[in-house]
Amino acid sequence: MTPLVSESESHTQEIAIKLLPYLEAGMVLLLNGPIGAGKSVFARAIISSLLAKSDREEDIPSPTFTLVQSYETEEFEIWHVDLYRIESELEIIELGLEEAFETSLCIIEWGEKLGRFTPDNRIEVSFEPITSFKSGRRLTFTTKDSKYAHRIARALE
Repeated sequence: MTPLVSESESHTQEIAIKLLPYLEAGMVLLLNGPIGAGKSVFARAIISSLLAKSDREEDIPSPTFTLVQSYETEEFEIWHVDLYRIESELEIIELGLEEAFETSLCIIEWGEKLGRFTPDNRIEVSFEPITSFKSGRRLTFTTKDSKYAHRIARALE
């Protein structure tokens, strides 16, 4: 898929919000990229927008230290996961992600750390800073699932 260029945090939020109509329980978004590339901005935009649809407003802290933050919406549960501090596969097993992959919308920062636990039902979003302008980043969406590829294409038209 052709990468999108985001020129600011607010533009990154706008891109994330375009996905809302296509998100559902059992879907996994893996957000990959270096520190400060926009992963948390993207995740928070989705979570806050989905909560707003359920007339809820919550603080959405980074789960860097708690590893998992969960949120209830009228439609499904959202798991916001940050694997930055994960050092072994045993820690991934202890988080209970396998069940969440089937029952919740999972948004996982540092998704590349899942290794062999990476689910097939995923959309990967790679964030790459663009040094030529401040706050610029390139977002590349990939998936192996044709259903998800179609959804991404429609969302980002």
